[in-house]
Amino acid sequence: MYKIAFVFPGQGSQSVGMGKYIYSNYSQAREIIDSLNYDINLLFNGPKKTLQLTQYAQPAIFAVSCAIFSIIKKYCNNFFAKNSKNIAVLGHSLGEYSALFSAEVFGFTDGLKIVNARSKFIKKAININPGVMAAIIGLNETIVIKICEEVSKDKNIVCEAVNFNSTKQVIISGHVEAINKAVYLAKKRGALKTVFLNVSGPFHSSLMSSASKEMAIELKKYEFHSPIYGIYMNYDASLTSNVKSIKYKLIKQVDNPVLWKTSIQNLINTGCNKFIEIGPGRTLSSIIKKIDRSKKVFNTSDLLNLENTMEVINNFHET
Repeated sequence: MYKIAFVFPGQGSQSVGMGKYIYSNYSQAREIIDSLNYDINLLFNGPKKTLQLTQYAQPAIFAVSCAIFSIIKKYCNNFFAKNSKNIAVLGHSLGEYSALFSAEVFGFTDGLKIVNARSKFIKKAININPGVMAAIIGLNETIVIKICEEVSKDKNIVCEAVNFNSTKQVIISGHVEAINKAVYLAKKRGALKTVFLNVSGPFHSSLMSSASKEMAIELKKYEFHSPIYGIYMNYDASLTSNVKSIKYKLIKQVDNPVLWKTSIQNLINTGCNKFIEIGPGRTLSSIIKKIDRSKKVFNTSDLLNLENTMEVINNFHET
């Protein structure tokens, strides 16, 4: 059903200097990025430690991703006009909002308001329940889940598997002490690598439940429209077009796992063979290649990659 997918990264993809290449070269990018409610020099010059904070990172990633997509849509207009039925979009965690923007579920202004509110709610939840996230690489997800269960035997300790990214990459989230213990156990049980993530809290874990409740109230303020492209949601990895269901899954996404691997596999099963990462970095490109090396994956992480990707899009043929 879908031949090409645009995928949008979430928090952790931020880096100092992100978006500068589009800000310098495209007027529509400047207009979007200038909408941020803080000094954009933070994006271009740092400091890194401040940019990593949820209240700065999330709106910045959303704005940069939306700016890149807007550029692509302008310069590849003929492709979008002819191929709407071939296009699917999906975003990883925060990236789900960029994906919804691209599918015209809401406009940029409303999307930025929602993302700012979401980052505020998450920051509040982190202040109450601080924690960390870590990637466990090279272990089967069943083993990772068992490690989390073992660490969490004490009901006051949270350690949960929250991002199922690929067959051998699972992200865990929870209290600092619990994640440290789980990382130690994962190494003992054969993990090839463990990496603490460049994020400021225990995202997608039950420690975020207060933020999820606040999102339920916040989303009532906004009118959503049916997506013009197919969109697969993180919460259940399923194709979703009903507006009420989209809102419900955004609420649940805050304190539930991201089913990324299954979403990508479901999309591949419809016939999708090209993936284009829209946003800072190339993390999702790497993950998709680990899921299925036969698929063609492109990114927009710098000016050259953006221009090459636009050429690929303009030369797209339904195959």
